This record gives sequence, structure tokens and C-alpha cells, in this order.
Amino acid sequence: MKKSLYVDTMIGTVGDGQIEESHGGGKTYPGACVPGGMVQLSPDTVSGGDNGSGYNYCHNTIEGFSFNHMSGIGWYGDLGNIQIMPVTEDTDLRSGSNEEQLFNKGAIGWKSEFSHENEKTRAGYYSVVLDRYNVLAEATASEHTGILRFTYPENAEKKLIINFSRRIGGKADYQKTDIINDRKIEGHIKCTPKGGGFGHGHGKIFYDLYFVMEFSQPFTNKRFFDAEEFTDSCQGEDLGVFLDFSKENKEPLTIKCAISYVDIEGARKNFSAECENIDFDTMSENALTKWEEAFSCINVSGTDEIDLKLFYTCLYHVLLDPRTMADVDGRYTINYEIFKDSDYKQRTVFSGWDVYRSEFPLLSIIRPDMVRDEVNSLLKIAELNNTSFPRWELLGINAGCMVGDPGLIVVADAFVKGIKPYNTGKAYKISKASSVCGKEVDGKEFKSIRPDCKAYLEDCYVPEKLSDTLEYLLADFTMAKFAEALGQKDDAEFFMNRANRYKENYNKLLGFMAPRKADGDFVFEEDRYDDDGTVESNIFQQSWFVPYDVVGLSKLFGEKRTIELLEEFFEKADLKSLWNDDYNHSNEPCHNITHYFSMLGLPERTQYWTRRVQKEAYRTGAYGFCGNEDVGQLSAWYVLSALGFAQVCPADTRYYINTPLFKEIEVKLDSRYHSCKVSDALKITCDKNPLEFPFIKSVKFNGEEVKDCFLTYEELTSGGEILFELR
Repeated sequence: MKKSLYVDTMIGTVGDGQIEESHGGGKTYPGACVPGGMVQLSPDTVSGGDNGSGYNYCHNTIEGFSFNHMSGIGWYGDLGNIQIMPVTEDTDLRSGSNEEQLFNKGAIGWKSEFSHENEKTRAGYYSVVLDRYNVLAEATASEHTGILRFTYPENAEKKLIINFSRRIGGKADYQKTDIINDRKIEGHIKCTPKGGGFGHGHGKIFYDLYFVMEFSQPFTNKRFFDAEEFTDSCQGEDLGVFLDFSKENKEPLTIKCAISYVDIEGARKNFSAECENIDFDTMSENALTKWEEAFSCINVSGTDEIDLKLFYTCLYHVLLDPRTMADVDGRYTINYEIFKDSDYKQRTVFSGWDVYRSEFPLLSIIRPDMVRDEVNSLLKIAELNNTSFPRWELLGINAGCMVGDPGLIVVADAFVKGIKPYNTGKAYKISKASSVCGKEVDGKEFKSIRPDCKAYLEDCYVPEKLSDTLEYLLADFTMAKFAEALGQKDDAEFFMNRANRYKENYNKLLGFMAPRKADGDFVFEEDRYDDDGTVESNIFQQSWFVPYDVVGLSKLFGEKRTIELLEEFFEKADLKSLWNDDYNHSNEPCHNITHYFSMLGLPERTQYWTRRVQKEAYRTGAYGFCGNEDVGQLSAWYVLSALGFAQVCPADTRYYINTPLFKEIEVKLDSRYHSCKVSDALKITCDKNPLEFPFIKSVKFNGEEVKDCFLTYEELTSGGEILFELR
């Protein structure tokens, strides 16, 4: 059976502030795309609020379909360019549901009601009936292009609205359109922080988008509008166009569109390569084929249809990003400068603070080529700007969202796993300079993302900020492993010593980690649930964040007390909830703590709690994710745990074992990056149904008993068979 049949792109599509039984908020989109594609052609419900994906299942109107989106992100979102809406009447010249561009005139707009009963989705395809106009709208996509197909009612007026100024989280600053003929238009859209976007402009995202658009039928009339007024100009700051088509033509109207972030020639080449001589149905089937090929990296056999649906839907989300930002000819832009690299694919959308925890540990096994691409992409940006690796990257820009030095973490983890090639010397210089707040690299001024202050550089903590402190110390651990792998013994010792100073942040009076003032004293905390100095977490949750020394942490807390606290941490949590003060799966600081039990000699408790999280924090339907999907991280945790593993600490190649979710699993390995010493595949087999027998009696790897509670990355990628004997 095709794996794509298990994909439900509606899972997780609830947006900000909408919960059902305290569950929801995945912020995914249901539209059409291919793995890692530049185009994500998806419906838009309400523009505004924190609906960063452009679509919220809880809304009841659609304002159009746009060509680029991000999945599972907050901070008000970005992209959502070139919004197209089919209508059968003249309307107000606003969508009526764009909170970023409010009405000056009108009251209703062009938006249309719709019913979820009339939505159909699968990998690479989306359709819906727009109730107001009784139009069937369908969408499909290739890597750089998309096609919309609109079937209008018989004898109805056939009209189209294209909104060039629309942008999620804001608006485009400038738009220009050229009418090539009555079937084809080309254009240029400029977006800067002035218009908002990511973080309502605080992400400092800027980009130019170029497009080529072709209609299957000639338009009979065109009317440009700007700021809700019809205009003769084809350029402006709030530009749109109203197109009329002959209602005598009974065929559906199809719109093909290619985009480029480089120039109009790039858009033209993308159009010619991917959609010039292709129809809607063929592109849709091609998209499905691409997804089937992508899913072939993992084959699972199970009897639970819900588990299969969740598994392949999560794998689908894992493979959306990081996506390509290069055109078919390999060109891409950073800071408006054009580049072309033939030995790797420049990728974008790197939610670093989230994805270093499970997304990249999973990709390093199933898609190491994507990891290599991303390392080179991060390195390119850091080299050009002479800065640390981006913390949260979009279209070549470091939006700076969240905390820590996750780019370094991903680069170091890739190196110790042998995922190459890239300019290791340059990557190491940047990593080290970032870690010590260096002032220059190769004679050029360098800017570190880390705090340049005495408390951090000498005493290894960030004043008033516990989360920042522990994140930087983890990055120091990965830096030590990077140095060790390169034979830089002095650096390795220096950074390991610094990482191990985490103990100085333990407040004995409180009994937990706590932020410290600039003079070294602890900030007063009422109790473990205070959130002073923490990011999207609290003292209790953040106190566990020393994944590189869990045993040492337990000694600091007291070994017996540690186990009691861990049990309480999970027992008190509502695992299906959108938010918890105890274990909180909806946000990243808690991810992988289930495996601390194994590291402390209680593997059965890891097996128990991991299964509980799998079954309670994930479910089908729009409310299916317990929180923000975070560009694949929430999904990656599920997929990796379903295989039977978690990499608890980056740059530590141990993958800790839990009970797999399926009886038979096969993971394809890549001999370009993996040793494949035994086989080019890793087979994972359970002797009994793991849904009925959730505990592990023994594990054998290639016939030999596994005495520890982990297997290394080197062992996993050598291939062969892991046999779980369950009880």
C-alpha cells in the first residue's frame, strides 16, 4: 500500500489560541507541496494574529491561496505571497479578513465561507469548495511552481483577484506587475521589515520575490487596484488586480505560477523546467510520486491504523524543511547577492533552537544529505556576514529568535558523525569565535551571538538568564566534542571544563537550578514553577537541561530525589495538554527527558513514559498536535521514538533505546554518508506486538546482546538487524 495514503495534512492545523480539551495549536498548513520544495501552495483563512502558517482550522472563511508558507511556526509568521482568489462577482477590494490591512472602504470583502466537509487533502494536493461562489478550488505543486485549478458554476461570471501586497505577519512594501499578454503576467514583490513579517518586523526579514504566471484561458478585462481604489498603474505599495474571463468557456480555469527569490530570469527558468508543458493532474501525480520516493527511507509494518497515520504524517512534516531556496539553475541570494553552488543545495527555514533536539538526529540517519546541505547553508551565511551560525534562519537571514547557539550544535553534531564534506577549518573557526565572543576571524571583524560580558566569559553564566546559560553550556559541550574530533586537545579541555560548570547554577536553598545576578548571587525564586530567567519554560523544566551529564546532575540533586522528582514531573503532567508546568511535551526544553530514566539505570521507566507520550501527546485530526509543530521537531520526536530511539545529547553519538512502536521497521541507509559495514539497511524487529508488550526484555544487535541502554550512531548506520525481545 502507498505510504502517502496514511498522510493527513489536516493534522495539527489549529492555530493560535484555539484549543479543544486543552489540545491543539500545531500551526501547520494543509496545502500542496513536495519534499523540501520552495513552493507551498495553501489556503489562507485569516491574515493576522499569531496564525503564522496562514491557515487556522478554527476559522470559517478563506481569503485566497498563496504560494509560500511555513509550517508550525509562531511569531506572527512570514511569506504568504501572491494570494489568488476566484470570485463570481465584483467585491470590496480587501479580503475582509486581513487584520494587517484593515478596510478603509467596504465591509464584507472577497473572502468566502467554506466547510471542512468539502476539503480534500493528500500529499501534494488540496481542494475545497468556496461556498460563497460555489467554486471548486484545487491546488498542487512542484519544487518551484504551483498550479491552481478553479471550476466555476455553469453560467456564472468568471473572475479572479490577485493580491500582490499580501504577506503573513504584515504586507509587502512594493509590487510591480508586467502584463506580457492576455494569458501571462510577470512580477516582482519586495518585502522588508518595514512591512512587518516575522516578528512583526523584529525578525528583520527581507526578500525579493519574482514570479511568472500563466492562465489556461485569456482574460478579457483587467483592473488594477491600490489601497482599495482602481488605478491605471501596475505598480504600487498595495497592489492587486481584478481579472475577468469569458464565462462562455466551460473549462476549469488553471493558473500556473513559478517563483524565484533571485530574479525574473530565475522564475522563468523555474517555470520552463517544471510547469510549462504539464497539466494539473500530471503535476499532482508527480507530487505524489515524489512523496512516495521520500517516504521510502522508512518502511514500517503495524496493525494500528492511527499509529500508521500519525507516523507517516509526522514523517511528512519532518521532510518539509529545511527547504530549497535555490532555483533550478542552482542560483540563490543572500543579502541581495547572487550565488551558485554545485556541490550542495542551499536550504532555508532553520528553527535551530527547536530542531537540533530530534529533527537533525533523525535526518542524520534517514536523510544525511539534508544535514550536509544545511551545514553548508549555515556556513555560507556565517562566512558572508562574519558572524556566528544563524540561530533562526529564514531566506539567508538570522532572525535571532529564541536563545543559545543551535547552529554550532548542528554543525558539531554533523562533524562528529562524519557527515561531510564542508569547509571544516572555516566551520571550526566560526564555532570557536562564537563560543568565546571573538572579535575577528581571518582578519575581519566578527560578531558573536553570545553575550560579551564578564559573567559569561569568565564565570560561565548569563546574568538573570537561566535558559540562556544552560543552552550556551550545552553548545560548549558540543564545541568540546568538535575540538576533540579534530584533535584540538587544549580547546576540547577548555570547553568541556566550561560546560561542566553548570553545577554553579544550582541553588541549594531552592533545590533547583536558578538564574544568577551579575554579582553571582541567585535571583530570588518563590518555587520550582517560577519562570524568571527562563524561555518558554520554568525553573522545574529548565533544571533538567544538562543532557550531557545526567548522572552528574542526579548527584547534584541527590540520586534518590532525582528519581522521585522525575516521576513527579511526569505523573503530574497532562501529557495531551497544550501547556504544562511539569513535563511539557508541547515545547522543546522537555523533549527527550523520558530517556533520563535509562541513563540513571531505570530503562523500564523510559519505556513506560515514552509510550505514554507517544499515545497521549499525539492524535489524529486538526487538534492532533499538543503544541506548535516547530518546523518538524514535534514530528521528528515521534518518528525517532517510534523507531525505538532518542539522541538525548547532540555531539554525543549515543542513541538511547525505547520500545519501538511497530513490530517490523526497515530504515534505508545512505552509503555516501553511512559506513553500511554490515548492510545498506537497518532492520528493527520485535518478537511480539509492541502495542501489547511495551517493555523490553533484551536487545540484540547483529546477533550480539546489547548490554547498555543505547546504540551508537556508528552502530546504527553500519546496518544490520536489531532484535527486541519484549515482555
